[in-house]
Amino acid sequence: MNQADPTYSDNGFDPTFFADCTRKGSLGSRANSIGSTSASSVPNTADCMTDNDCSPTADDEDSDYRHETSYKESYKDRRRQAHTQAEQKRRDAIKKGYDDLQAIVPTCQQQDHCIGSQKISKSTVLQKTIDYIQFLHKEKKKQEEDVSTLRKEVMALKIMKANYEQIVKAHQNNPHQGKGQVSDLVKFSLFQNIMDSLFQSFNSTISVTSFQELSACVFSWIEEHCKPQTLREIVVGVLQQVLKYQQLQQP
Repeated sequence: MNQADPTYSDNGFDPTFFADCTRKGSLGSRANSIGSTSASSVPNTADCMTDNDCSPTADDEDSDYRHETSYKESYKDRRRQAHTQAEQKRRDAIKKGYDDLQAIVPTCQQQDHCIGSQKISKSTVLQKTIDYIQFLHKEKKKQEEDVSTLRKEVMALKIMKANYEQIVKAHQNNPHQGKGQVSDLVKFSLFQNIMDSLFQSFNSTISVTSFQELSACVFSWIEEHCKPQTLREIVVGVLQQVLKYQQLQQP
């Protein structure tokens, strides 16, 4: 050991050095005590992270999650209700359509009375409706043909009316012209020739198998051979024949 070290005095021990060491040891013990106390007073961060009570936003997050879940369930309920209402509305519209068809179509009403309280099936209603529409189309076509025929008859009657008016007007203007020039025999011959000409077409057209067929043939013959233009051609032809016959009879 070095003899020059001030730690040691002449008798081998320095009291000053001992006092400094004692003071330093006391300070170190106090620092360690303060450090341990501080460490024990600080909470464990890992434990707080795993404990929901230690997190300040845990309740807010749970509330947001519950609110979002409730909103999704409410949205699904609203969509389900809207879909149910739309489906019910569609079914009501279809049912109303079938009821309207059943009320409009006469054959459905007749069948309804026949079967009593039994409900008519939808397929039957549709089939009856289709049949009734086809029947209406046929009736419409027939009525259009009848209207066309009546219009032709009206036109023919107007032409005949105009011709008779001209004849009457001509007689009124010249009441004495041609008086006594045509004998009754000539008139009868003229009428006979006209009827003979008409009878030829009538005899070749008419069938007397049944009254219904006879009626149909008569109407068809009138429409075909008794048109104003056809009658006019027949009368003109007969007049020409009578005129030629009279010319031949004259000396």
